[in-house]
Amino acid sequence: MNDAVRAWLTSQLGTDTDLADLATRYARLGTARAVAIEVLYERKAALIAQPSSVTVTSVVAVNFTANIAALERQIALLEDGVPPAPDDDSDGTDDGQIGIIRLIERPRR
Repeated sequence: MNDAVRAWLTSQLGTDTDLADLATRYARLGTARAVAIEVLYERKAALIAQPSSVTVTSVVAVNFTANIAALERQIALLEDGVPPAPDDDSDGTDDGQIGIIRLIERPRR
C-alpha cells in the first residue's frame, strides 16, 4: 500500500483508523475501495447491533439513525465508484487516447 492509497483511505475512513489494520486488509482484498467498503460495512453492523436511540427522561436523548443513514450513503457512493481511488483501474472513458470516428456520406435525395 503506497502513500496515495493510505491518504485516500484515511480521507474516507478518518484519521483514527488503524493503519496496520488497513495494510492487512489491503494485502488481502487488493484494492483501496474494497478495504473502505469492508470497514464501513463493519462500522454499520456495529451501529445496527446497538440500540438506535437511548432516552433518559428529562436528562438526555441520543439517536444514531442519522449516523446509520450516513454510512449507508457513503457505502453506496463507494460502490458506485465515487470518489475515484488512486488504485482504481481505468474504465476506458479517459485513458488519454484519441478516438477515431469514421464519417460516411449520406445519399442525397
